[in-house]
Amino acid sequence: MWKYPQVSGTWIRQLFFTLPLFLGLGGIGCDMLREYLPESDTSEPPMELVKFSPEIAVEVLWSAKVGKGGKDHYLQLSPFVIDDRIIIADYSGQVSAFNASTGEQFWKLKLDLAITSAGGGDGLIILGTENGLVEALNGEEGSKVWQTDLSSEILSTPSVDDGVVVIRSVDGLVYGLDASNGSRLWVYQYSIPTLTLRGTADPTIADDKVIVGLPGGKLVALSLKDGQLLWERTIVAPRGRTELDRLVDIDSKPIVDGGYIYTVTYNGRIAAVWLADGDIFWTREMSSYAGLNVEGNTIYVTDTEDYVWALESRTGASLWRQSKLLRRRLTAPIPYQNYIVVGDLAGYLHWLAKDDGRFVARLQIGKAGIINTPLVVNDVLYANSEEGVLKAIKIASGSKVDS
Repeated sequence: MWKYPQVSGTWIRQLFFTLPLFLGLGGIGCDMLREYLPESDTSEPPMELVKFSPEIAVEVLWSAKVGKGGKDHYLQLSPFVIDDRIIIADYSGQVSAFNASTGEQFWKLKLDLAITSAGGGDGLIILGTENGLVEALNGEEGSKVWQTDLSSEILSTPSVDDGVVVIRSVDGLVYGLDASNGSRLWVYQYSIPTLTLRGTADPTIADDKVIVGLPGGKLVALSLKDGQLLWERTIVAPRGRTELDRLVDIDSKPIVDGGYIYTVTYNGRIAAVWLADGDIFWTREMSSYAGLNVEGNTIYVTDTEDYVWALESRTGASLWRQSKLLRRRLTAPIPYQNYIVVGDLAGYLHWLAKDDGRFVARLQIGKAGIINTPLVVNDVLYANSEEGVLKAIKIASGSKVDS
């Protein structure tokens, strides 16, 4: 029988099930948490996979071992692209670069770092560590460019644009660093509630603004140049009698599309916000920490129960909901041709049709879970598992690709 800690309330059960050590305890004691953890376990297991008739065939183009993975740390170390290279890092300090098309390994480094965050841009690989160290590498050859110290652990993916590295530490600071040497250009500080989710939303850079989702349900826009606060909006206000009830963090990356910012909170709302001034266009009830993606007129989002939703982007109205993957610890959906793809706790990738959410293909890349949203580059999908396996996957030649 599948077991995980039984706690009071569906939402917190999901937290403990999906994310060990996911709660950040900013001053809250263990005794307080124990009252929410009854001794018995009556929680439901992940939903069994349903059978279906595949409509497309998918094939693995290449596969690589990319370290030991981060299974015991629950780190979202996703692959990313620097020029024509797929870059991926591992908690143990391994950083690898592969040819995106062939899987040929250009180089591999073993650094004496506990890597908890990795991203890049403008030819740089930016690594964050559990002790607050930031190291920049040359994306072409992996050589060290600079190193600097921040105040605490770094869990969010760094962003790079226009010569500025934007990176967050878990103690409530957002930094703008000079991409050429790592020096501090600016620092923005925000308050942290007593109880938060373990993790910080990745910053998004758009139109010379840094968009940051905060614990407590707020969204802010900072100037990329100097870090000045341009606007601040409350997507959902904390409510309820206990700190657990009032937990409404934005824990996934805000997505910018067509002049709008789309963001979703835990235990709160999904919203469309004007990029220019932060005015809220629409909101609706939704809870998610996996996150969302946007394509055309449709938002795709995975909620905390592991329903996958398609919403109309200009109104938030529901288009469809896939309910056959409950409690499978899904990633955010990623659009891929006429489909969307989500990964799950057992190493499966699920292809869903964009028009109605039906299953069209499934592939298991390994027995360990997939916690990172897959990456799509030039019609190839890249997915990595918690056991340190990276695979490049494509719809097989001759498969039907038009829904």
